[in-house]
Amino acid sequence: MVTVENSDAAFPAGTVEGVEFARRVPLPPPRPFLDTLRANLKETLFPDDPFRQFKNETGPRRFLVGLKYFFPVFQWAPSYNLSLLRSDLVAGITIASLAIPQGISYAKLANLPPVLGLYSSFVPPMVYAVMGSSKDLAVGTVAVPSLLIASMLGKDVPPSQNLTLYVHLVFTATFFAGVFQASLGLLRLGFIVDFLSHATIVGFMGGAATVVCLQQLKGMLGLQHFTTATDLVSVMESVFAQTHQWRWESVVLGSCFLFFLLLTRFLSKKGPKFFWISAAAPLTSVILGSLVVYLTHAENHGVQVIGYLKKGLNPPSLSDLVLSAPHMMVALKTGIVTGIIALAEGIAVGRSFAMFKNYHIDGNKEMIAFGTMNIAGSLTSCYLTTGPFSRSAVNYNAGCKTAVSNVVMAVAVMLTLLFLTPLFHYTPLVVLSAIIISAIVGLIDYDAALHLWHVDKIDFCVCMGAYLGVVFGSIEIGLVIAVAVSMLRVLLFVARPRTTVLGNIPNSSTYRRMDQYSAAKSVPGVLIIRIDAPIYFANVSYLRERITRWINEEEYMLKSNAETSLHYVILDMGAVGSIDSSGTGMLKEVKESLGRRGLQLVLANPGSEAMKKMDKSKVLETIGQDWIFLTVGEAAAACNFMLRTGKSGLVDEATQENIV
Repeated sequence: MVTVENSDAAFPAGTVEGVEFARRVPLPPPRPFLDTLRANLKETLFPDDPFRQFKNETGPRRFLVGLKYFFPVFQWAPSYNLSLLRSDLVAGITIASLAIPQGISYAKLANLPPVLGLYSSFVPPMVYAVMGSSKDLAVGTVAVPSLLIASMLGKDVPPSQNLTLYVHLVFTATFFAGVFQASLGLLRLGFIVDFLSHATIVGFMGGAATVVCLQQLKGMLGLQHFTTATDLVSVMESVFAQTHQWRWESVVLGSCFLFFLLLTRFLSKKGPKFFWISAAAPLTSVILGSLVVYLTHAENHGVQVIGYLKKGLNPPSLSDLVLSAPHMMVALKTGIVTGIIALAEGIAVGRSFAMFKNYHIDGNKEMIAFGTMNIAGSLTSCYLTTGPFSRSAVNYNAGCKTAVSNVVMAVAVMLTLLFLTPLFHYTPLVVLSAIIISAIVGLIDYDAALHLWHVDKIDFCVCMGAYLGVVFGSIEIGLVIAVAVSMLRVLLFVARPRTTVLGNIPNSSTYRRMDQYSAAKSVPGVLIIRIDAPIYFANVSYLRERITRWINEEEYMLKSNAETSLHYVILDMGAVGSIDSSGTGMLKEVKESLGRRGLQLVLANPGSEAMKKMDKSKVLETIGQDWIFLTVGEAAAACNFMLRTGKSGLVDEATQENIV
């Protein structure tokens, strides 16, 4: 039985042959423009309603709430106790054992002096501990932004020719990255990062990981000179053009340590209790490698070592920032690109671990924290940092409770800078290459790529476009390809929305897609079309043509089968969340076009936004509010009633009077 209530419509009130017609769809109450604009801006920029905590607060209390919002340390510090400190102390020391060798390794990957990697594991983690909202994120340098920095800045200023200027540009790029990240958070524009889809990140990270591994062939083979290009062809040409310079000592040493690191990584996956094996492996490799070189004097046999590391804490670098032509623009571009990548990785990692522990982190607050720590880092001889997955996973498995684990790690790095840097003199570069390869290989996510293939072929193409662009082009090309394909897909969704024909499920008032539900049957004389997207200027031409095509196909099919001719076209607008002036104009044109063909346009389930726009544009007057219904079932029942009573044509005023 179909229920339709429309006592004010051009159909009789009450029940007719078991069909009760519904009331007409009401217009939403009028609302001042400024109120509507304020509500829309709030939904766009403040979907999490961050100001709710300030309600009913006055004076000093409101200031304290604001202080806690921007500095989460004031939320958990008052309840911090010795039990939490013990857990954070163990976690901090554990991640420090990973941060020290990784910091040195990633600095070399960025073509920077190794000590800058240690500097970057001291100041930024301290800042994040005060401003970050994640309990599990372990701050530090990461491989992909390090490679991006080397690739983008190295083209403009090769570090082999002018290392001082190159380092200054790295500080400048880090400064711009921090300003950009903090600005996104303060302006509540974090949704920009969402344009890097999951498929884009999988492909880009996988391609970057492949390139990073290829770049480590220089250290693994003991080569003195290597290409600055990152594409596969250039790297392979550089490797095989220097076969006579390969050092078997480096190959053997590197292979042994790489096997050791991968083995510990494999063992750590056997259970959480074995995480410490993988966590301690990098520092163990550095110690063992340094001992081997020291005892065998391998540095005299082609095994390259780190050499002298400057002792002491971070020197200030404010005066080193390059804020003038001709190099400032390349630093700005590098900062924005690396800043986005670092944000995407850090926020994704933070949210993942927050989900495990059932707490929430604010993406915009994280952006402010990341931006602030990178600005502070750029002024204290650090380069770009974020929350790497490997270090955060170790932090999580080590039982961290709060961000104090970052403070403990920073203190451990500080002690290393003050007293232990001479111990790294004999650390072989090949061990650093092995550490990078073992850490980065996990970023090549084959399972995620296969999952994309099974679920969404277009997402898989986005993923592979990013991967191949990075591997065979460059980091920038891969990123541009991935973002361009993702944006094209968004535009196609907007410009070519899905439209489907609905049919009735027998013995019910339910209407569903006929291409999905085999049981769904069409209503004689009635065509029901569902529009699955907002109606904007970008898709009105397509929708006009697609609706006409659906009608033509329906009329041809009815004529071929000698069935009842078409009289009514119902548009299901349940998924039309909004409509603009072009959209209302399109509906008016469709109404007039159908009228010339002797067909009646009927609307079902329009939302308040659509009703408001159609009323102001006089579309309701053109269509007639009597032909607008609450549901598809009510609209179909009304059309069916008109057909059964012989009122299948257009309903004029005289017909309405006779019916009523």
